[in-house]
Amino acid sequence: MLPTKPTTTLSNRIRHARRLAHLTQAGLARKIGVSASAAAQWELPDGTSPNTENLIKIAVACEVSFEWLATSRGSARSQAHETPAVDAASFAVDHVEDRLLLAFRRIGARKREAFVRWMEEFF
Repeated sequence: MLPTKPTTTLSNRIRHARRLAHLTQAGLARKIGVSASAAAQWELPDGTSPNTENLIKIAVACEVSFEWLATSRGSARSQAHETPAVDAASFAVDHVEDRLLLAFRRIGARKREAFVRWMEEFF
């Protein structure tokens, strides 16, 4: 079996990004708002993987490129002019929000507008 390059797996890229930022696992966890055990799991070869929202937070906290962190493509260090590959606000945050979006897409344009106005006034 060939040795694994240090940044070919997601767990290794997360560890590398954290070390580039001079953070401990606990420090990274605090910075992105998760438990220290969650951050530790992400660095284990057979551990759990962070969801997209937390992967974005890791990239921001460690000042690395999201694309590199998620895929190993490109440079690890993010550039100031770089356009983010993913906008977390573009995705549903949970199953209920996903269902709402799917239901919303099934209604006609006029009803959509009325529904949005109602939601804006309701909250």
